[in-house]
Amino acid sequence: MLRDITLGQYYQADSVIHKLDPRAKLVATIAFIISLFVVNNALGYLVAAIFLAVVIKLSKVPFRFIVKGMKTIVFLLLITVVFNLFLTPGEALVSVWKITITKEGLRTAVLMAVRLIFLIIGSSVMTLTTTPNNLTDGMEKLMRPLKIFKVPVHEVAMMMSIALRFIPVLLEETDKIMKAQIARGADFESGNLIKKAKSLVPLLVPLFISAFRRANDLAMAMEARCYRGGEHRTKMKPLKYKRCDGIAYLVLGCYLALCIGIRVIV
Repeated sequence: MLRDITLGQYYQADSVIHKLDPRAKLVATIAFIISLFVVNNALGYLVAAIFLAVVIKLSKVPFRFIVKGMKTIVFLLLITVVFNLFLTPGEALVSVWKITITKEGLRTAVLMAVRLIFLIIGSSVMTLTTTPNNLTDGMEKLMRPLKIFKVPVHEVAMMMSIALRFIPVLLEETDKIMKAQIARGADFESGNLIKKAKSLVPLLVPLFISAFRRANDLAMAMEARCYRGGEHRTKMKPLKYKRCDGIAYLVLGCYLALCIGIRVIV
């Protein structure tokens, strides 16, 4: 299960999406997430699905590799569907004892499940096609206006990038510790919920110690290299918009206009 988490990983490929400016990809991801909350009918979600399918095709990232990350949110997806299915009032479709499934609840559950799936896949495409360094530079550039309000933009972008970068590292470390504990006789599968929670203690303690050790090593390495934040620092490869980025913004604008139009008309 741990190996199925794709968040924070970078998939190397020679594609149009990989060559886009990270700012364009960040804006596109935010706009796509907004569009999922704008549309509220089947036609709108069909347009979003076509847009997402085209982006995945252009990214050259295998769809199976992207879908692998969905296994980790199955529980959250089930909770979302169940709550919307049984707790939404409306016209009753099926009623058994005190459990009632309504027409409105079924519609809401389906739309929420699709929305959550699209949101995860869309965010994964961005992280899979953007290196952590480019992601940091893109976030810093986009958040630059916040410097007027004394927001430490570079530090915030750096923290987010480091957190994203260390997700695969911590997952690998968790897998190693789990295998070592299983070899020593630990059991993470059997028992009730309380027993399973107690069995995680031998896993969490060394994992936290390892995470703090890595954080300390990273801080010492940055200090040894005289790292002093973003002020007066230059970029070896400064970000510059290209023609393909302009085309991407144009396509994104048309997509958002179409979503808004569907919401208003339908």
